[in-house]
Amino acid sequence: MRKRNKRQTFHQVEVIDAGAKGKAVAKAPDGRVIFLANAVPGDVVDVTTTKKRKAYFEGVATKFHQLSDRRTDPVCEHFGTCGGCKWQNMGYEHQLFFKQKEVENNLQRIGNLELPEISPILGSENQYFYRNKMEFSFSDSRWLTEEEISSETTIEDRNALGFHIPGMWDKILDIRKCHLQQDPSNAIRLEIKSYAVEHGLSFFNPRKQEGMLRTLMIRTASTGEIMVLLQFYEDHSEKREQLLNHIQKTFPEITSLLFTINTKGNDTLYDLEIRCFLGRDYILEEMEGLEFKINAKSFYQTNSAQAYELYKITRDFAGLTGNELVYDLYTGTGTIAQFVAKEAKKVIGVESVPEAIDDARANALNNNISNVEFFVGDMKNVFQEDFIEQHGRPDLVITDPPRNGMHKEVVTQLLNASPQRIVYVSCNSATQARDLALLKDDYQIMKVQPVDMFPQTHHVENVVLLEKRV
Repeated sequence: MRKRNKRQTFHQVEVIDAGAKGKAVAKAPDGRVIFLANAVPGDVVDVTTTKKRKAYFEGVATKFHQLSDRRTDPVCEHFGTCGGCKWQNMGYEHQLFFKQKEVENNLQRIGNLELPEISPILGSENQYFYRNKMEFSFSDSRWLTEEEISSETTIEDRNALGFHIPGMWDKILDIRKCHLQQDPSNAIRLEIKSYAVEHGLSFFNPRKQEGMLRTLMIRTASTGEIMVLLQFYEDHSEKREQLLNHIQKTFPEITSLLFTINTKGNDTLYDLEIRCFLGRDYILEEMEGLEFKINAKSFYQTNSAQAYELYKITRDFAGLTGNELVYDLYTGTGTIAQFVAKEAKKVIGVESVPEAIDDARANALNNNISNVEFFVGDMKNVFQEDFIEQHGRPDLVITDPPRNGMHKEVVTQLLNASPQRIVYVSCNSATQARDLALLKDDYQIMKVQPVDMFPQTHHVENVVLLEKRV
């Protein structure tokens, strides 16, 4: 039988840093690191441990002796319960400082890399209401607040439309106002919930696998277009039609009103049939005159304004003259490929998701871009020597892999392809550092530019330019 961790209390501990996954960092008297979820660097606190490991503790701050001057008041009433914006209690300039520090530390410690001076992180102009996509879940057994639990009042209303409590797949926090997506996102969500409660529509119960209303997705575009997608578990056609008609009449600005029936064990959309109730089955995003069709299953950077800045940095690092053959690895819906195409001879995009490549081809056709070509398949299987022999040896490779970075075989083939320059865009500088370490004997890092895509969170993007050593 496994022994339970014995909780320990440390007094008057100074919080010294911000670490992995947005946790604050302190040091125990024995030198071990303590990770805290509810503190800010500069706080002096008493800590009660919740987990003990060989090299570190996890814990919570139980008493605050001194509050950090890096603190600010969270704007959201749900802060501390909702796990979405964990850094709302830290001033934005300090968030940027710790994001920059994380990038520098990862490149130096993990990659042991020879670095130029790293450019100051590019902050986001919009620190709230910047997301273009939000997903909410319905529940008939909402998460209760501590006040509700401790009160003697019987809780009648248990319906929720909001976010999962961190680490709890079946517990949903009801959200009154979210500060991540611009209006009318909050109004749409609240109206749908109000209508459902008033008309007795059942909310989903994931344990019992029953209930009509399952999830809500809202997508917005810089063009002003809006997509609303409702996922139903139980298909009551008359009730569904009435709800969708009500949404249509209440929010005539909705461009794309969609629904799907999902009786699976999970909420993923990718194997579901999406049905269009009103308007088009896509919305249009625009960037420098290029239009991108965004459907319910499309991947698109969730901060549109900052994505534009990220792509401009990528294009600037590429330094194209119009004569280059460019490979865009992990191209997604081909946004970067099309964004740089006018300054390249040709761009080859590779992506593993067939639907994303379908979108990329359709968008290129719509944008009258003829010098791009897209291929679908697992990167380590497609990006091989025969593929390069068929399509040409690249002068430049842009790579924007998922959080786990590039497969080692892809890095090996990248070395074999031997492009003059590589632009590596990453949402995880730790795996980026690992990959760059494999490239460093052949390539020199010329520029590093961190970019903040997600204010109020610990996430940070990083763009690196590499040039082939002489």
